Amino acid sequence: MEYPDGPAPALSQRFRGRPIIDSAQCPQGCSECANACPTNAITFGPKATIDLGRCLFCTECSDVCPQHAVTYSADYRMAVRSREHLLVENSAEMRLAEELGTKLKSLFGRSLKIRQVSAAGCNACEADVNVLGTIGWDLGRFGIQIVASPRHADAILVTGCVSENMREALRKTYDAVPAPKLVIVVGACAISGGPFLGNPQQHCGAESVVPVDLYIPGCPPHPLTILDGLLRLVGKVKGSKGLMAVFRR
Repeated sequence: MEYPDGPAPALSQRFRGRPIIDSAQCPQGCSECANACPTNAITFGPKATIDLGRCLFCTECSDVCPQHAVTYSADYRMAVRSREHLLVENSAEMRLAEELGTKLKSLFGRSLKIRQVSAAGCNACEADVNVLGTIGWDLGRFGIQIVASPRHADAILVTGCVSENMREALRKTYDAVPAPKLVIVVGACAISGGPFLGNPQQHCGAESVVPVDLYIPGCPPHPLTILDGLLRLVGKVKGSKGLMAVFRR
């Protein structure tokens, strides 16, 4: 595919991009969507806020909204550098991931080797990461490759909620990567614990164990969302590039 130099690949009509709440359509005191959310990703203060780090993109919120104020856009761009940037108010634009600083970009901008760690994932996020290595996506053309050993890696990419059984394994993998190093988390489980949030046998995501440099939300994130995040991190996609390239079959 030509992306990111050309249009993004066509997205299915079933694709669920960034969720949006139109507070202007919300009846006073209504909290049906928040009550229906299985991960408490929606809160109401002065404005309605969606925590994309918790969102499962399950449509429970939009299904119960009497005013149809909750919708899912076609915007696949959701990767951010800070956890707080996943807290999105109403239909406000997100602060998308910024590229690495000058020193790190000089090291990783042309060659980024990643060790993937499934820390108790269901294999959905893992599968969509694997898709990027297929001939259609060809992640390697950007100088980004998945490697077999943390000793050969510049970064680790974490999926899964980080179970108690995987906590020490994740820490040891991180410690084995030579400095300087990066941590990328993919999916709601790796960001917040996802549907397992609050379970005592998991640690509510990777940030409880290792520092995180890039958050890619979704359950699972579309391969295009993951690719967009990785390319923003190394400076190959910037600003709002890509939004107008979205189209559906």
